[in-house]
Amino acid sequence: MSRLLVRNYSISLDGYGAGPHQDVDNPLGIGGMQLHQWIFATRSFSQMIGAEGGSEGLDDDFFSERESGVGATIMGRNMFGPIRGPWDRSEWRGWWGEDPPFHHEVFVLTHHPHPPIEMEGGTTFYFMDGGIEAALSAAFEAAGDRDVLVGGGAATIRQYLRASLIDEMHLAIVPVLLGSGERLFDDLSPSANKYRCIERVCSPAVTHIRIARALRDDIPR
Repeated sequence: MSRLLVRNYSISLDGYGAGPHQDVDNPLGIGGMQLHQWIFATRSFSQMIGAEGGSEGLDDDFFSERESGVGATIMGRNMFGPIRGPWDRSEWRGWWGEDPPFHHEVFVLTHHPHPPIEMEGGTTFYFMDGGIEAALSAAFEAAGDRDVLVGGGAATIRQYLRASLIDEMHLAIVPVLLGSGERLFDDLSPSANKYRCIERVCSPAVTHIRIARALRDDIPR
């Protein structure tokens, strides 16, 4: 059965998945880039961007699994880009250039309809204005027997957690304090009681946590 997963999502010690004041110059908010330094240092990230070098070991092991068995991705509009409100005449096509690193269908949550955007390398962005369950249904259909990944940001992951729809989540806790920004774990009760920690391991850079639903509900796929 296909699963809904979160992988390699970085948060600060004080629980923020992005810093404050996200915009085109600071897509992760002020200070937010610190949360991803552990990824940038890995060999798998270097290979992804066509570079050489990078570290191997625990962090690389986790990041290298980012696409394993994944057939579709869901993301929030804030992750797709800095534009807010109606799209108007915007020609924004994402942060990732003409060949984004997904290579499958990506479903973007939004309140404002937008035609699909077909990119190079097999990525197509679909803009879903029918809520999280409609996006999830479309993503599972696109993924077939593979898993669906929730890429972020924090608000999108939080919506799926509140609905107890995420099957398993991998977090990388980074030893920095952001002080403000977008928190991941606000207002989750009672869904938080349905999850338990199944793994905790540390590298010199971050602490890796995996949590999973303790009881798998009968959720239509």
